[in-house]
Amino acid sequence: MTDRLPHEKGFHISWDQIHRDSRALAWRLDGHGPDDGNWRAVVAITRGGMAPAMIVARELDIRTVDTISVKSYDNQTQSEARVLKAPDAALMGDGTGILIVDDLVDSGKTLELVRALYPRAHFATVYAKPKGRPQVQTFITEVSQDTWIFFPWDMALQYVEPYRGKD
Repeated sequence: MTDRLPHEKGFHISWDQIHRDSRALAWRLDGHGPDDGNWRAVVAITRGGMAPAMIVARELDIRTVDTISVKSYDNQTQSEARVLKAPDAALMGDGTGILIVDDLVDSGKTLELVRALYPRAHFATVYAKPKGRPQVQTFITEVSQDTWIFFPWDMALQYVEPYRGKD
């Protein structure tokens, strides 16, 4: 057996799949907020968390939605996580009643940084890898650490040659 390139052990997510999995995340979170089961707001970690956060906010009828912009990748290479844009400080406080949503927890560095800012927030991701799992309280699907997830907003449809032959 030959070694695979990182992109060859891929988990391809369609728009339908991210929608279904984000709705499942909402169902799992429903009734678990600190205010009689409700959440005060949803904060999406940009950019990947925006689509799941929008779906969660819609499903749970949460009207207050904000973003936190954290950069932790340069293309497909992880770098030191840093906040580029923070959510409204008056809204956030220590994070109590805030649901922070991202598409994926990988190494956990992004969520570790955000958790230090808002220690009482609830952290939820659609997908989780083992290294990052301690940073997230709620998720839907776990994938192996060496799997690269291809999200629909990163992909375009194109022809792929067959594995064997050209016929």
